[in-house]
Amino acid sequence: MGAVFSGFVLENGEIIKSVGFALAFGILVDAFVVRMTLIPAVMALLGERAWWFPRRLDRIVPRVDVEGAALDRAEEPAQAPVPA
Repeated sequence: MGAVFSGFVLENGEIIKSVGFALAFGILVDAFVVRMTLIPAVMALLGERAWWFPRRLDRIVPRVDVEGAALDRAEEPAQAPVPA
């Protein structure tokens, strides 16, 4: 997105140039200042509270087990004897 918006700076229209520069600068600020400094700093300050999930939402949101951790915790079913 930054490259596309920076490409608008090469256009002839003054408004398009200024909008392209503003959008490219906004993406740059968002990527480097907000996402690489502010968010990690706030997460470090909050510690475990950063991962708190409200109980009310916890009851509504479905449990998604992508990596299969629930299968590891489940007991293995008893295997039927194999006839010899």
